[in-house]
Amino acid sequence: MKNEIVFATGKRKTSVARAVLRKGDGKITINNTPLDLFEPEFGRFRIREVFMLADKDANGIDIKVSVRGGGTSSRVDAIRQAIAKGLVEMTKNQELKKKFIDYDRNLIVYDYRRTEPHKPSRSRQNARRHKQRSKR
Repeated sequence: MKNEIVFATGKRKTSVARAVLRKGDGKITINNTPLDLFEPEFGRFRIREVFMLADKDANGIDIKVSVRGGGTSSRVDAIRQAIAKGLVEMTKNQELKKKFIDYDRNLIVYDYRRTEPHKPSRSRQNARRHKQRSKR
């Protein structure tokens, strides 16, 4: 961990988060907003889980994240993934990677699930819904 800069990306649904990690004094900003002011509060707690798991490995690292697309929940998951992947790459610590995977696999591994496309003749409802029919 000399004076290196690490770039990491995290994705969830249509959200993409890009993180830049470098040695510093531990400032964390998301879209130029400090983590302490990030909304919603639930998302802030989910992002802090990464630092609780990383413990001493995350000390003294400045993290700048820019996130675009998707909703609030998928943005939070993309941010978590980008930070976790960046910390693993920066520290080159395989025990930390194992700890992240054991806690929540999506901190390291991309979640490829997508919503099912709507089918013809019922495009306003969900993908598998049919019109209710009477038996008699």
